[in-house]
Amino acid sequence: MSAPLIVGLEGLELTPRERDFLADVRPIGVIVFARNVQSGEQLSALVGAALDAAGASLAFVDQEGGRVQRLRPPLAPRYPAARAIGALYERDAEAGRRAAWLAGRLIGEDLAQYRLNAPCLPVADVPVPGANDVIGDRAYSERPDAVATLAASAAEGVLASGALPVVKHIPGHGRAGADSHFALPDVDASLAELEADFAPFRALVHLPMAMTAHVRYRAIDAAGAGTLSAAVIKAIREDIGFGGLLMSDDISMGALGGKVADNARRALEAGCDCVLHCNGKFKEMAAIAEALPPMGEAGAARLAAALAARRTPGADDIAALRAEFAGHLGVGA
Repeated sequence: MSAPLIVGLEGLELTPRERDFLADVRPIGVIVFARNVQSGEQLSALVGAALDAAGASLAFVDQEGGRVQRLRPPLAPRYPAARAIGALYERDAEAGRRAAWLAGRLIGEDLAQYRLNAPCLPVADVPVPGANDVIGDRAYSERPDAVATLAASAAEGVLASGALPVVKHIPGHGRAGADSHFALPDVDASLAELEADFAPFRALVHLPMAMTAHVRYRAIDAAGAGTLSAAVIKAIREDIGFGGLLMSDDISMGALGGKVADNARRALEAGCDCVLHCNGKFKEMAAIAEALPPMGEAGAARLAAALAARRTPGADDIAALRAEFAGHLGVGA
């Protein structure tokens, strides 16, 4: 039975202990970072070896464009930040929607050759003035309706490529006054104010996977981060209505403090379906795996539904799509 875990890898090649770990623990997937990337041939070999060892089929990567793009030239074109697509949308709504779809479709296409099939996009957060810039131009807009429209288009583009999108960061990271990689953001907005944050995610509840936010929402649960809060996960499931596979954001981030294995267990107890661990530190991975139960029945059903959402890519003229995208935004060809 699979473990409710997605893990990072240490370096450019799968180590013997990593291979044994993946075969024994059987996480549902792996995630790749820049430290794992040297060449296309090397990356394909690494991802293939990891998936084969784990008996898994999901390989994740943060590939939004802009600041957050793990694969860069020559392995993949540079893409603009989401905010550039949002600015196009304000000038020409149809062109903006099309550019968002093209970005998703082309990013999925870029990744497929390396056996990567789960780009962590779109970002559906709605930043507010004065918030930390950890989201910033990663968001399409400061208007919830524009974010909802463009995130949905980008996700549809990813699906059209045969890959699976991962919506970030539910129920919303846009008000965070701190970078959750280093500290716990504390949001004291009222429930009424949080409705604007929730709105884009409500428009995306049909999507297969989403990632939580390590943010404290005092109006929901003042005790700690949303990832570890049963009340916040209940809001995601019942108020927002998301029914897909729910993964934690990186469980090793500084926002959570404490021991990563304890936090991983608490995330599952709060209602996450699986835990994401990104830094590739083997001792942490092993401790987390030891602390976690096998994947629950509900999580397994959501995972199966996500995998069933994969499509066969259409016979698109990729060169023509790249040229079209470059025509809209001047990059990505």
